[in-house]
Amino acid sequence: MAVAQRTALPAQRGAGWNKLAEKIVAHAFLIAISVIFMVPFFWMVSGSIKTGADLNAFPVVWFPKTLTLENYIAGLQVFPFARYLFNTLVICAFSMLGAALSSSFVAYGLSRIEWRWRTPLFVVILSTMMIPFYVTMVPLFTMFRAIGWTDTYLPLIVPHFFGVPFYIFLLRQFFLSIPKEMSESARMDGANELVIYWRIILPLAKPALAAVALFQFLTSWNDLLGPLIYLSDADSYTLSLGLTFFRSEYSSQFGPLMAASTVVVIPVIVVFFFAQRTFIQGITLTGVKG
Repeated sequence: MAVAQRTALPAQRGAGWNKLAEKIVAHAFLIAISVIFMVPFFWMVSGSIKTGADLNAFPVVWFPKTLTLENYIAGLQVFPFARYLFNTLVICAFSMLGAALSSSFVAYGLSRIEWRWRTPLFVVILSTMMIPFYVTMVPLFTMFRAIGWTDTYLPLIVPHFFGVPFYIFLLRQFFLSIPKEMSESARMDGANELVIYWRIILPLAKPALAAVALFQFLTSWNDLLGPLIYLSDADSYTLSLGLTFFRSEYSSQFGPLMAASTVVVIPVIVVFFFAQRTFIQGITLTGVKG
Protein backbone atom coordinates (compact mmCIF):
# COMPACT_ATOMS: atom_id res chain seq x y z
CA MET A 1 0.00 0.00 0.00
CA ALA A 2 2.75 2.41 0.98
CA VAL A 3 4.76 1.49 -2.15
CA ALA A 4 1.75 2.21 -4.35
CA GLN A 5 1.24 5.60 -2.71
CA ARG A 6 4.91 6.53 -3.18
CA THR A 7 4.67 5.50 -6.84
CA ALA A 8 1.48 7.52 -7.38
CA LEU A 9 2.88 10.76 -5.90
CA PRO A 10 5.52 11.36 -8.61
CA ALA A 11 2.94 10.54 -11.30
CA GLN A 12 0.52 13.09 -9.84
CA ARG A 13 3.24 15.69 -9.60
CA GLY A 14 4.25 15.04 -13.20
CA ALA A 15 0.65 15.40 -14.35
CA GLY A 16 0.36 18.65 -12.37
CA TRP A 17 3.50 20.06 -13.98
CA ASN A 18 2.23 19.07 -17.43
CA LYS A 19 -1.07 20.89 -16.85
CA LEU A 20 0.80 23.95 -15.58
CA ALA A 21 3.04 23.93 -18.65
CA GLU A 22 0.00 23.63 -20.93
CA LYS A 23 -1.64 26.60 -19.22
CA ILE A 24 1.53 28.68 -19.52
CA VAL A 25 1.85 27.90 -23.23
CA ALA A 26 -1.84 28.60 -23.86
CA HIS A 27 -1.76 31.90 -21.98
CA ALA A 28 1.47 32.94 -23.68
CA PHE A 29 -0.08 32.25 -27.07
CA LEU A 30 -3.24 34.21 -26.22
CA ILE A 31 -1.21 37.13 -24.88
CA ALA A 32 0.88 37.19 -28.05
CA ILE A 33 -2.24 37.24 -30.24
CA SER A 34 -3.75 39.97 -28.04
CA VAL A 35 -0.64 42.11 -28.42
CA ILE A 36 -0.86 41.79 -32.20
CA PHE A 37 -4.46 43.04 -32.14
CA MET A 38 -3.63 45.80 -29.65
CA VAL A 39 -0.78 47.31 -31.70
CA PRO A 40 -3.07 49.28 -34.11
CA PHE A 41 -5.12 50.60 -31.18
CA PHE A 42 -1.98 51.60 -29.28
CA TRP A 43 -0.63 53.32 -32.40
CA MET A 44 -3.86 55.27 -32.80
CA VAL A 45 -3.98 56.41 -29.15
CA SER A 46 -0.28 57.29 -29.00
CA GLY A 47 -0.51 59.07 -32.36
CA SER A 48 -3.35 61.24 -31.05
CA ILE A 49 -1.01 62.78 -28.45
CA LYS A 50 2.08 63.06 -30.66
CA THR A 51 3.42 66.12 -32.35
CA GLY A 52 3.70 66.25 -36.11
CA ALA A 53 7.43 65.62 -35.93
CA ASP A 54 6.96 62.40 -33.92
CA LEU A 55 4.21 61.18 -36.23
CA ASN A 56 6.37 61.61 -39.34
CA ALA A 57 9.64 60.54 -37.73
CA PHE A 58 11.71 57.70 -39.14
CA PRO A 59 12.44 55.30 -37.57
CA VAL A 60 9.02 55.06 -35.96
CA VAL A 61 8.59 56.74 -32.57
CA TRP A 62 6.34 54.42 -30.55
CA PHE A 63 6.29 56.52 -27.38
CA PRO A 64 5.88 60.29 -27.91
CA LYS A 65 8.76 62.43 -26.73
CA THR A 66 6.42 65.38 -26.20
CA LEU A 67 2.78 65.00 -25.20
CA THR A 68 0.28 67.35 -26.80
CA LEU A 69 -3.50 67.77 -26.90
CA GLU A 70 -3.45 69.96 -30.00
CA ASN A 71 -4.70 67.06 -32.12
CA TYR A 72 -7.82 66.70 -29.96
CA ILE A 73 -8.44 70.44 -30.00
CA ALA A 74 -8.01 70.65 -33.77
CA GLY A 75 -10.00 67.49 -34.45
CA LEU A 76 -12.98 68.35 -32.24
CA GLN A 77 -13.16 71.88 -33.60
CA VAL A 78 -13.69 70.57 -37.12
CA PHE A 79 -15.53 67.43 -36.05
CA PRO A 80 -18.78 68.36 -34.17
CA PHE A 81 -18.42 65.54 -31.70
CA ALA A 82 -21.13 66.66 -29.25
CA ARG A 83 -23.79 66.91 -31.96
CA TYR A 84 -22.90 63.59 -33.56
CA LEU A 85 -22.67 61.93 -30.15
CA PHE A 86 -26.19 63.07 -29.29
CA ASN A 87 -27.53 61.77 -32.61
CA THR A 88 -25.80 58.42 -32.11
CA LEU A 89 -27.04 58.04 -28.54
CA VAL A 90 -30.62 58.75 -29.61
CA ILE A 91 -30.45 55.99 -32.22
CA CYS A 92 -28.68 53.60 -29.83
CA ALA A 93 -31.13 54.17 -26.96
CA PHE A 94 -34.32 53.66 -28.96
CA SER A 95 -32.84 50.76 -30.92
CA MET A 96 -31.82 49.01 -27.69
CA LEU A 97 -35.27 49.54 -26.21
CA GLY A 98 -37.06 48.30 -29.31
CA ALA A 99 -34.81 45.27 -29.82
CA ALA A 100 -35.00 44.16 -26.17
CA LEU A 101 -38.79 44.54 -25.85
CA SER A 102 -39.87 43.12 -29.20
CA SER A 103 -37.36 40.27 -29.29
CA SER A 104 -38.14 39.21 -25.71
CA PHE A 105 -41.89 39.33 -26.46
CA VAL A 106 -41.51 37.07 -29.51
CA ALA A 107 -39.08 34.79 -27.67
CA TYR A 108 -41.59 34.39 -24.83
CA GLY A 109 -44.26 33.20 -27.23
CA LEU A 110 -41.85 30.75 -28.86
CA SER A 111 -40.57 29.27 -25.60
CA ARG A 112 -43.15 29.60 -22.81
CA ILE A 113 -46.49 29.16 -24.60
CA GLU A 114 -47.53 25.82 -26.08
CA TRP A 115 -49.08 26.26 -29.53
CA ARG A 116 -49.01 24.31 -32.75
CA TRP A 117 -46.92 26.42 -35.12
CA ARG A 118 -44.29 27.82 -32.79
CA THR A 119 -41.45 25.52 -33.99
CA PRO A 120 -42.05 26.13 -37.73
CA LEU A 121 -42.29 29.87 -37.07
CA PHE A 122 -39.02 29.76 -35.12
CA VAL A 123 -37.36 28.01 -38.07
CA VAL A 124 -38.67 30.69 -40.44
CA ILE A 125 -37.35 33.44 -38.15
CA LEU A 126 -33.92 31.81 -38.02
CA SER A 127 -33.89 31.37 -41.79
CA THR A 128 -34.20 35.14 -42.25
CA MET A 129 -30.73 35.45 -40.69
CA MET A 130 -29.33 33.89 -43.86
CA ILE A 131 -30.59 36.78 -46.04
CA PRO A 132 -27.84 39.41 -46.40
CA PHE A 133 -28.75 43.02 -45.72
CA TYR A 134 -27.61 43.97 -49.21
CA VAL A 135 -30.45 41.90 -50.71
CA THR A 136 -33.15 43.90 -48.91
CA MET A 137 -31.32 47.24 -48.90
CA VAL A 138 -32.88 48.66 -52.08
CA PRO A 139 -36.47 47.50 -51.38
CA LEU A 140 -36.26 48.89 -47.84
CA PHE A 141 -34.95 52.22 -49.06
CA THR A 142 -37.71 52.40 -51.67
CA MET A 143 -40.35 51.66 -49.05
CA PHE A 144 -39.03 54.16 -46.51
CA ARG A 145 -38.68 56.83 -49.18
CA ALA A 146 -42.30 56.23 -50.27
CA ILE A 147 -43.59 56.85 -46.75
CA GLY A 148 -41.34 59.89 -46.23
CA TRP A 149 -38.95 58.43 -43.66
CA THR A 150 -35.69 59.21 -45.45
CA ASP A 151 -33.42 61.79 -43.82
CA THR A 152 -34.91 60.82 -40.43
CA TYR A 153 -33.88 58.38 -37.71
CA LEU A 154 -37.02 56.27 -38.14
CA PRO A 155 -35.52 53.72 -40.63
CA LEU A 156 -32.66 53.19 -38.17
CA ILE A 157 -34.94 52.72 -35.14
CA VAL A 158 -38.42 51.43 -36.04
CA PRO A 159 -37.38 48.06 -37.58
CA HIS A 160 -35.91 47.02 -34.23
CA PHE A 161 -39.39 47.26 -32.67
CA PHE A 162 -40.47 44.28 -34.80
CA GLY A 163 -37.96 41.77 -33.44
CA VAL A 164 -34.40 40.87 -34.38
CA PRO A 165 -33.91 37.17 -35.29
CA PHE A 166 -30.55 36.74 -33.55
CA TYR A 167 -31.82 38.31 -30.33
CA ILE A 168 -34.99 36.22 -30.49
CA PHE A 169 -32.82 33.11 -30.67
CA LEU A 170 -30.68 34.17 -27.68
CA LEU A 171 -33.65 35.09 -25.52
CA ARG A 172 -35.63 31.99 -26.47
CA GLN A 173 -32.72 29.79 -25.36
CA PHE A 174 -32.52 31.69 -22.08
CA PHE A 175 -36.27 31.49 -21.45
CA LEU A 176 -36.18 27.72 -21.97
CA SER A 177 -33.76 27.44 -19.06
CA ILE A 178 -36.28 29.03 -16.65
CA PRO A 179 -38.34 26.34 -14.84
CA LYS A 180 -41.87 26.09 -16.21
CA GLU A 181 -43.18 25.50 -12.69
CA MET A 182 -42.81 29.22 -12.04
CA SER A 183 -45.15 30.10 -14.92
CA GLU A 184 -47.61 27.35 -14.00
CA SER A 185 -47.83 28.47 -10.39
CA ALA A 186 -48.45 32.04 -11.55
CA ARG A 187 -51.25 30.84 -13.85
CA MET A 188 -52.84 28.98 -10.95
CA ASP A 189 -52.83 32.28 -9.02
CA GLY A 190 -54.75 33.92 -11.87
CA ALA A 191 -51.94 35.67 -13.76
CA ASN A 192 -52.28 35.95 -17.52
CA GLU A 193 -49.44 35.62 -20.04
CA LEU A 194 -48.64 39.34 -20.11
CA VAL A 195 -48.29 39.45 -16.31
CA ILE A 196 -46.08 36.35 -16.33
CA TYR A 197 -43.94 37.82 -19.11
CA TRP A 198 -43.53 41.23 -17.46
CA ARG A 199 -43.29 40.36 -13.77
CA ILE A 200 -41.68 36.91 -13.75
CA ILE A 201 -39.76 36.16 -16.94
CA LEU A 202 -38.22 39.56 -17.70
CA PRO A 203 -36.79 40.11 -14.16
CA LEU A 204 -35.17 36.66 -14.34
CA ALA A 205 -33.79 37.36 -17.83
CA LYS A 206 -31.79 40.48 -16.93
CA PRO A 207 -28.41 38.96 -17.97
CA ALA A 208 -29.77 37.94 -21.39
CA LEU A 209 -31.50 41.30 -21.86
CA ALA A 210 -28.26 43.07 -20.95
CA ALA A 211 -26.42 41.01 -23.55
CA VAL A 212 -29.03 41.92 -26.18
CA ALA A 213 -28.85 45.60 -25.21
CA LEU A 214 -25.06 45.60 -25.44
CA PHE A 215 -25.11 43.82 -28.81
CA GLN A 216 -27.57 46.36 -30.17
CA PHE A 217 -25.64 49.28 -28.71
CA LEU A 218 -22.46 48.15 -30.46
CA THR A 219 -24.37 47.52 -33.70
CA SER A 220 -26.01 50.95 -33.74
CA TRP A 221 -22.85 52.73 -32.57
CA ASN A 222 -20.72 51.19 -35.33
CA ASP A 223 -23.38 51.28 -38.05
CA LEU A 224 -22.15 53.17 -41.10
CA LEU A 225 -24.17 51.82 -44.01
CA GLY A 226 -27.59 52.60 -42.49
CA PRO A 227 -26.90 56.30 -41.75
CA LEU A 228 -25.08 56.60 -45.08
CA ILE A 229 -28.21 55.43 -46.92
CA TYR A 230 -30.91 57.29 -45.02
CA LEU A 231 -29.28 60.48 -43.68
CA SER A 232 -28.36 63.39 -45.93
CA ASP A 233 -28.46 66.36 -43.53
CA ALA A 234 -25.02 66.91 -41.97
CA ASP A 235 -26.61 67.92 -38.65
CA SER A 236 -28.20 64.45 -38.42
CA TYR A 237 -24.99 62.48 -38.93
CA THR A 238 -23.88 59.83 -36.48
CA LEU A 239 -20.34 59.47 -35.17
CA SER A 240 -19.37 56.73 -37.61
CA LEU A 241 -20.74 58.64 -40.59
CA GLY A 242 -19.22 61.94 -39.46
CA LEU A 243 -15.86 60.29 -38.90
CA THR A 244 -15.95 58.88 -42.44
CA PHE A 245 -16.47 62.32 -43.98
CA PHE A 246 -13.85 63.76 -41.63
CA ARG A 247 -11.36 61.17 -42.85
CA SER A 248 -12.11 61.90 -46.50
CA GLU A 249 -11.59 65.65 -46.05
CA TYR A 250 -8.63 65.58 -43.65
CA SER A 251 -6.94 62.33 -44.64
CA SER A 252 -3.49 63.96 -44.62
CA GLN A 253 -3.85 65.31 -41.06
CA PHE A 254 -3.05 62.13 -39.20
CA GLY A 255 -2.93 63.63 -35.70
CA PRO A 256 -6.47 65.11 -35.63
CA LEU A 257 -7.77 62.03 -37.46
CA MET A 258 -6.32 59.70 -34.80
CA ALA A 259 -7.65 61.95 -32.04
CA ALA A 260 -11.18 61.90 -33.48
CA SER A 261 -11.00 58.13 -33.96
CA THR A 262 -9.88 57.65 -30.35
CA VAL A 263 -12.74 59.75 -29.04
CA VAL A 264 -15.22 57.62 -31.03
CA VAL A 265 -13.74 54.30 -29.86
CA ILE A 266 -13.27 55.05 -26.16
CA PRO A 267 -17.01 55.04 -25.18
CA VAL A 268 -17.44 51.54 -26.62
CA ILE A 269 -14.50 50.24 -24.58
CA VAL A 270 -15.84 51.87 -21.40
CA VAL A 271 -19.33 50.41 -21.89
CA PHE A 272 -18.00 46.93 -22.56
CA PHE A 273 -15.61 47.13 -19.59
CA PHE A 274 -18.41 47.85 -17.13
CA ALA A 275 -20.91 45.43 -18.70
CA GLN A 276 -18.64 42.52 -19.57
CA ARG A 277 -19.60 40.34 -16.58
CA THR A 278 -23.33 40.63 -17.27
CA PHE A 279 -22.70 40.27 -20.99
CA ILE A 280 -20.69 37.05 -20.62
CA GLN A 281 -23.21 35.64 -18.14
CA GLY A 282 -26.10 36.32 -20.51
CA ILE A 283 -24.34 34.71 -23.46
CA THR A 284 -23.24 31.66 -21.42
CA LEU A 285 -26.66 30.93 -19.97
CA THR A 286 -28.42 31.01 -23.33
CA GLY A 287 -27.05 27.55 -24.14
CA VAL A 288 -28.13 25.81 -20.94
CA LYS A 289 -31.24 24.31 -22.50
CA GLY A 290 -32.47 24.17 -26.07
